[in-house]
Amino acid sequence: MNKVYKKHFKLVALVWASCFVLSLLIYMMVLVPQREHKKQIDQQLAEKEKMYETILKINQRETRALMNKEMEQLRDKLKDFVAAPEDLAGLTFDIGQIANDIKISSFSIKPQSNLENRGSTNQYICENQMRVSFKADFNKFAAFLNAMERHRPVIFVDKFEITQADQHDDLVSKVSMNLSVFVKRRQGS
Repeated sequence: MNKVYKKHFKLVALVWASCFVLSLLIYMMVLVPQREHKKQIDQQLAEKEKMYETILKINQRETRALMNKEMEQLRDKLKDFVAAPEDLAGLTFDIGQIANDIKISSFSIKPQSNLENRGSTNQYICENQMRVSFKADFNKFAAFLNAMERHRPVIFVDKFEITQADQHDDLVSKVSMNLSVFVKRRQGS
């Protein structure tokens, strides 16, 4: 090969190599991030389309009926955990009735004062606390505790203390319990 051709060939090869490296750098710095951004936009578009389809389905009677049925099921589940304000007196009576059924002695129940009440859980429900005290042996205490845990709406046992009630009878203990129940707030209060 001629020296002139070799010189031109090296120059062309160098230009081609530098163009290739330059185009690779541009691809890595510009096009790859755009591809990632395009994927994100495609995902957002898919979410918006799904939301749009859901909104369209809501306007259909069958879908609305299914959603109403689902809402009713959720309300029923909520009743297992949250009491209505008008049911609080009945709840206190239920706890007293459970104590009578188990035959525990010296039973008393009183609501906690507002200062001790944790009160504000959120804008829809609040926590109502009660203090229960009684005398019982361990089996009756365990039966009462079990009944509280299984009650609907759920009654939470925050804490309890067991002390010896009488020096003459080792089996009977004095029990104090703090109970909590979630109560639906009245609308507009």
